[in-house]
Order: sequence, then C-alpha cells, then structure tokens
Amino acid sequence: MNALTRALDRADPALMTELEALYKDIHQHPELSMQEVRTAKIVADAMQACGYEVTRNVGVTGVVCVLENGAGATVMLRADMDALPMTEDTGLPYASNVRARDADGVEVGVAHSCGHDMHVTWMLGAARILAANRSAWSGTLMIAFQPGEETAEGASAMVRDWGEGRFPKPDIILGQHVMPGPAGTVNYRPGIALAAADSLKIRLFGRGAHGSQPQSAIDPVIMAAATTLRLQTIVSREIAPSEPAVLTIGSLQAGTKENIIPDEATIKLNIRTFSEDTREYMLKSIRRICCAECDASGAERAPEFTAIDSYPLTENDLAATQKVGEALVLQFGANASLAPSPASASEDFSIFGRSWGVPYVFWFVGGTDPALCAQAEQDGTAAKIPGNHSPKFAPQIHPTLETGLQAMLSAAGAWLCPAQ
Repeated sequence: MNALTRALDRADPALMTELEALYKDIHQHPELSMQEVRTAKIVADAMQACGYEVTRNVGVTGVVCVLENGAGATVMLRADMDALPMTEDTGLPYASNVRARDADGVEVGVAHSCGHDMHVTWMLGAARILAANRSAWSGTLMIAFQPGEETAEGASAMVRDWGEGRFPKPDIILGQHVMPGPAGTVNYRPGIALAAADSLKIRLFGRGAHGSQPQSAIDPVIMAAATTLRLQTIVSREIAPSEPAVLTIGSLQAGTKENIIPDEATIKLNIRTFSEDTREYMLKSIRRICCAECDASGAERAPEFTAIDSYPLTENDLAATQKVGEALVLQFGANASLAPSPASASEDFSIFGRSWGVPYVFWFVGGTDPALCAQAEQDGTAAKIPGNHSPKFAPQIHPTLETGLQAMLSAAGAWLCPAQ
C-alpha cells in the first residue's frame, strides 16, 4: 500500500456516496462514440474544480487534464467515455432508456454495456484523491478522458490533435477495464494482453433477375453463402492450431423479396489475432477467398473491401508491468493475480503508447458478484455470466468501485510516490 491508497482509506466516506451517484448518472445518460458531449462536460468541469489544467475538445470530445506537482515522472492515466449502440436489459432502477442516432443516422438504443461509465467514475475518484493529497506524491499527472473507443476512433483522434509540445510527454501510460470476474479482484499480464481486431465490410456484386429466371442472374446470395463457408476454413485449415485466431461473420445482408435475385450482397466480418504475421496473413486470405468465389460465380465486378475499424495488439511493457504487478499485489494480496493467457477482446488504448514510443500497462478489474462467480464455477456455467457487450452486463457497484480506485492509485503511485 502506497501513500495514495492510504489517502483513499482516509478520505471522507461521503466520497464513495458521491461517486456511486455519479456512476448511476453516467450510466443513465450514455452517449455514442464521438458524441460524448455531456459526459465530457461533466468530467472537464469536475477536473477543473479539482485544480487541474483542463483542455476540452481534444480529438472531438476528448478531455486532457494536467496537474504539475514538482519533480518526478510524468504519468498518464486514461479512461474511455463512450457507450454502445444497444438497448440495455438489466432491469436496474438506473438503467438507460436513451435512444440516439448513430453515425449512419439510424436510431438505436444506447447503453453502457462495456463499463466505460465505471472507468470514468474510477478516474474522477482517483483524480480527486491525487489533487487533495499533493504532499503524498511528486511529478506530473496527465489524465485523458477518451472518446470513441468502441469504434476505434478516439485514441487516434486524440493523438492527431495532441500537437507538438501541447501536453507533456508521458513516461508511462496506465489504463484499466472492468470485466467479468469476482468483484474485488484484479489481474494483469506482461506482454500481449489483448488481441488485435480488424473489421471489414465486403460487397459482392452479382446481376439481379426475377426469381423464376435464375439463368439470367449472377446470384450474389449464393456467392455470399459460399464465401461465408469458405472464410471459416482460414482458421481451421490455414492457421496452425497453436496460433490463436478468430474469424466471425456478424452480418450477411442481401435482397428484399423472396422472388427477386438481388444485385449484390454485403458481408461484415471481424478477425482477432495475437501476432502481426497472423493478422496480415488472414487479411490477405480474406481477399483471396472473396475474389476467388466471385470469379467462380462469374461475377462481372470484383468485390469491394472497406475497413470498418482496426485495433492494434495491446502489448504491455514487461518492466512496467512488473512494477504495476508488484504494486497491485502489495495492495490486494491474493486478489491480484497474473492472467493465464491474453484475452480475445481488443482496445485502442495502446495507440497512445505506440504513437509516442512510450511504455504502457493495461490491466483488468473484476465486476461480478463473487458469490455468482463461485456458483457458476461450481456449476460449470461461467459462460452464462453476462459479460461486456451483453445487454445484461451490470457490474456490481461495490466493491468494484473501490477496487478500481485502489488499483489505479496503486499503479500510479508506483511512479509518483517517493520510495516508501
């Protein structure tokens, strides 16, 4: 336990009540990626009130807050703010009923079903403790509230808007994420912690005709169906069994009526990989298979490929992760553990460190009722626990709120606090 977590222990008990109310408010008022105007104003106003130098609208709706406090390391902490285009189904009294229009103008439900509302709350709590206890640490603190993580836009937008010399260059970048797992626990992993992810939209072009005259058509439905099946063989037949990889086709759309052969079909897919070589191989194979299936169908136009989003690997710095791990174990004991393998989820957090050549560490905080986790493990039903992006995802507020605060302060303190 360092001076910052001791300061948290001494904090006014009303702090947790305030943070719980803040969490519920943000949960009830989610905002889509790159539309986080209300949330950004809440955090910017709160950070300004704590004495931080606040810059708004960095990368559209991002907020950067700096607090200089003597000599020492420059530590950057990051929290993402956006919600998902989905309807919440938790039944909570503070559930979201928000609807909004997405980037395509389609009205959708909006929900904090990935936990970014918890991330914002953690960060505001940590920022208050740090600002109120400047005698306990030394250095420069920079906190980034990031938009657009769910669309892989936000980190890149903030980096583009960062500007030379506009903000201090960090020595270390730290971030965390609420995930399924017993509340009160944390886990971390040196090296590759999260997968890379790439999403593509593929348009296959045929020739439309009446359903009674298939000889006049080049059927894109058949083309799309054959392509869908063949794409699955990339992982099962072209990637070594020892190399983890996932290819998921989440959308296949074609036609409007049962007796009309349409002109085109659209496939949307996502891949997850854990090495750059595998990523590049799979992207090339997708193109090869799609083009070959179109040729086999006699298509008169080549398929069209559009990138939807792309997330790089999250590859934690080894030395910095050891430092964070030691701080977490000191704080949580047996409730801090080494993750046995990388997770197949993806994040754009690493774009900051990759862009600037700065080490970074990203770790995970459990948010599930421990009793539910224990029962699910006993019953073999752990897969049924609602996870991130489920409409039923709902972190247990306590002790998840306290654990995230303690974890962030412990990790930041490894760089900011003088040797104890």
